[in-house]
Formats: sequence, C-alpha cells, structure tokens
Amino acid sequence: MKNQNKKERINKTFIKKIVIILLSIAIVVGAAFGIFKWMDYAKKNYELETITEFDYYTLVKEGKTGVIDKQGNVIIEPEYNAIKIPNPQKPVFICIYNYNENSGSYQTKVLNEKKEEIFTDYEEVNVISLKEIVSEVPYEKSVLKYKKDGKYGLIDFEGKVITKPIYEEIDNMPYKEGELKVKKDEKYGVINMKGATLVECKYDSIESDNYYSKENQYKLGGYIVGIKTEEGYRYGYINAQGKQILKNEYNKVYRMNEIEDDQNIYLVAEENGQAGLYKNGRMILNHQYQGIDYDDLNGVLILEKNRKYGVSTLEGKQILTIEFDNATVEGNYIYVEKDNQSFVYDINGNKQDTPKYKNILATGNENYHITIDNNDRYGVVNKNGDVIITNKYYYVEYLFDQYFIAGGENGKSGVINDKNEVIVDIDFDVIQKLDNCDMIQTIKSEENILELYDKTMAKVVEMQNGKIQINDQYIKVYSDTETKYFDLEGREKENTEIFPNNTLYAKQENGKWGFVDKDGNVKVNYQYDKVTEINEYGFAGIRIGNEWGVIDANGNIIVEPVYQFEDQVSEPEFIGKYYKITSVDGEAYYSEDVN
Repeated sequence: MKNQNKKERINKTFIKKIVIILLSIAIVVGAAFGIFKWMDYAKKNYELETITEFDYYTLVKEGKTGVIDKQGNVIIEPEYNAIKIPNPQKPVFICIYNYNENSGSYQTKVLNEKKEEIFTDYEEVNVISLKEIVSEVPYEKSVLKYKKDGKYGLIDFEGKVITKPIYEEIDNMPYKEGELKVKKDEKYGVINMKGATLVECKYDSIESDNYYSKENQYKLGGYIVGIKTEEGYRYGYINAQGKQILKNEYNKVYRMNEIEDDQNIYLVAEENGQAGLYKNGRMILNHQYQGIDYDDLNGVLILEKNRKYGVSTLEGKQILTIEFDNATVEGNYIYVEKDNQSFVYDINGNKQDTPKYKNILATGNENYHITIDNNDRYGVVNKNGDVIITNKYYYVEYLFDQYFIAGGENGKSGVINDKNEVIVDIDFDVIQKLDNCDMIQTIKSEENILELYDKTMAKVVEMQNGKIQINDQYIKVYSDTETKYFDLEGREKENTEIFPNNTLYAKQENGKWGFVDKDGNVKVNYQYDKVTEINEYGFAGIRIGNEWGVIDANGNIIVEPVYQFEDQVSEPEFIGKYYKITSVDGEAYYSEDVN
C-alpha cells in the first residue's frame, strides 16, 4: 500500500511538472506570437514624414548644381550635373556626375553637410521618385534605395538597412507615397517603406486602383494584379489590407473610383467581353453586360446589354428594365428612348410628365437648392421647394450664408442674395471664393482690376494690376506700386502685425520704397521702386527699374539691383544673394545667374 501511495505521489508530481512545462511553452509561444503580431502591425503602420520647413535647397550656377542652406551658405559647390535632396530637413545629398547625354548613363555619390561621402559600401544609392503625386518634394522622404551585387534594397537616411538587396527593381507605387513596387525573380509585389510585404512578389503586373477619398487620400486604395497565361493576362484584385478579394480570372478589372466609400470597394470585372459588378468581392451583377456606368450624382448604374439599356441601384436592384434604345441620366431624371419615342422617369423609376426642372442641385446648405430648368437657366428654391431666385441666370453657384454667384447672358458674373437682390454688380469676368475663408475676389480683365469683398459683401480693397497671395493666417494683395495685408475676416492689417518678429518693415513714401523699424524710424532710405518684406530667412528684395537686388534683415545690401525676372508671376524670393526659381514640376531651386 505504501509503495502504491508513493507511486501515485510520484505520478502526480510528474504530471504537475508536465503541465507546468506545457503551460510555460504555451506562454512562451503565445508571447512570441504576440510579439510577432505586434512587430508585423508596427511595420505595416507608419506615418509619412511631413516637411514643415526647408533647411537645404539646390543651387544652380551656369548649368551646374550645388546645395545651399537656409542662410544662403554654400554647402556643396555647384559642380555636379544634378543634385537630388530627398528630404530638405536632412543633410543627405545625391550628387549626379559624369552624365552622358547620348546614353543616359551617370554616376552618383552621396554627400553630407560636411562634404563627406557617405554610404560608400554600396554600388549606388539613389532617391525613389514619387509617381502621380503632387509634392513640393517629389521623392520618398524616409528611405533611399541602394544597389549591391546587382540587386536593390532599402536603407534609411542614417544608413540603416531596411531590406536586404534582393530586388531587381524598386520604384514608388503610383499614387501611394510610402509604398514601393518591387520586382523579385521576375515577379512584382509591393512593400512599404519599413520593408513590410503588402503584396507578395508573385504577379506579372501590379497597378494601383487610384482610389482617393478626402479623409484618407490614396491610403485605402488597393491593387489590380495580373498574371500571364497562355490566353493572355488575367487580372484580380487585392485590397489595401493585402487580402485578395477577386481571383485572377478576368480580362479586365477596375474600381469605380467615383464612389467615395472607404468601407466598401466596388469593382467592375470583365470576363470574355461580359462585365459584372462586385462589392468587396461579392457579386452584385453577374457577367452579362457590355457596359456598366455609374452616375455619381444619384448613385445609380446605367446598364447596357445586347444594345439595350436599363438602370439599377448600386446594390443591383432594378429601377428600369433593360429594354430601351438609349438611356441617360441628367440631373435628377432618367431620359430614355424606345421605338423612336422619348420618356422621362425620376431617379426612382416613376414615369414623369415633362418636369419643371431637369436638375436640382444640393448646395451644402439645407436651406437652398439650385435648380436648372429645361432652357438651361439657373435659379434657387428653398427647403420647402418655394422659388426664391427665378430661373433667369446662365449660371448660379452657392457661396456662403445667403449669397450666390450669378452669371448673366453677357458672360459676366456678380453676386446675388436669397432675396434675388444684386449685391455685387453682374459685371465681372471672374468671381471666386478664396480658400480657407468667407471672402471673394473679383477681376475685370480689360481694366485688370482686382477687388476683394468680405463675408458681408463689403468691398475691402480695389487694386489696379493686383495679385493675391493667400497664406494660412493672412491675405496679401499687391502690385508693382502697393501692398496691402488682410486677416481672413477681411480686416486690413499693418505689416508690423503680420510679421511681428521682423526688425525692418517695407514702407512707401512719395512713390518710393524703403524700410523702417517698428517705431517708424527710417533704416533704409526711400529710394526703391518696389521692395518685398523681410522673409522667413532674413532677406528682402529691392527693385530699381526692372532690376532686383537683396538686403538682409539689418538693411545691409547683399546684392545691388542686377537681376531681371521676365514673366514673374509673384514677387521674387531670396536666400542670401540667390533668387528662387520654381520648375515646371514644382521643385524649387536657387541661382545667382544674371540674365
């Protein structure tokens, strides 16, 4: 009996040890899995770097390129064919030299702010240019691609390796900053700037679906992926989370990008010439249509089948059967033809007599709707449907509060209110609302007169040959002879209020310009035909005749007026003795070349 009890105790102890070991293993495995999931999440979630200010600019002199800092100091002498600055807040400069115009070949090296060559362990280091993205800095701003042993990988700006050199190609994924299209073993995939795989390298083609929303921009766009078969390419679709929701079975796939819906993906897929519609991978309309078109105003589909037309909802519910010879949606009505007869239906499929309006447009203000009658004349009704502005205008656009832009038969525009009263004469070639504030500008082209009106439609400025510059906190209106500043409410401000940290301020007296301090004491005599304010870098432009020069924040002359700027759209900007040039693709650089 004692031996049996002892044996039982040993067995229980052994079992406890086994349980403890198994629990320990489970905890370790669970923790490891959790860490792995967290690391995967961290690699797939990141913030794109935002450039708040520029510390470095490219310098162009007599066809050669260098680098200056924001004080105007030369960091890299202008001796290279080109220099690319992928992040103007970081001293990493891709210098291109020995460029062969015939072959397109060149060499690169990377320099820092001390003119030291860095990243020398690689055959080549270069920027990754953005594609189909408008940006003041048209490159990936956190990573570079390097070449080693004939293959490419990613490094950051400190030289830390993000991916091994395993790719034949690395390029920006069009429309998607931070995502990179890569080629490995002759197949394409997608990684992000942290090296995380978003789409495996197993496709013969990958394209962005180009989806854009105001809130997330291109972030939630997916990928149209293709594989090559004996019958040609077959396409499928992968969503932004990397899940394939359409197999590679279709001759063509595209997303209905007119539908701004971050939660749902609507795809048209064609199979043997027959189109179908899918929502998040689930079939809504089967493959029997030659055309599926979306009307984004009313959210309906115009369907074509065997040269007949009908209309359905976005969810596939029939509105009009496919029996008509033609079908179009204009405004809030569906116009169809059958057997040489024309019919009109509302957007729900109810047959209509000739409607009073062919279109009723929302304005963003529930109190007003813009109407378009059958003669293409515009008016406005209130939320009860009562006419408050008769349909006599050639164009109406809602502004704000109770105001509307109205276009007359002479092609001129003005402003009316909701009582059909003309507030600003219908006599202007251009009327438009300013961004970020409730103000409008008007332009008379022949006289070249610019006017600004505040939110009460009171005129705040009128300027011959005027130009306008809208900033985050103020509006600048200027010409060759005068400059005025306004806050975003339309109140005129002194330059001392707009630039409180400056030590000198532009001032005009007797037709000439100079600079005074905050107390109004003259520091630079009134001798110039025009000047600019001291800019954020501590420099201002001074003009005599058609030639510009530069002074610093203390009024010292850096360059006597020698620069001439033909077709200058805005006032020139300077850093030290260098003037700013903006290329056609939006990149800014500086020069001291005299025309």
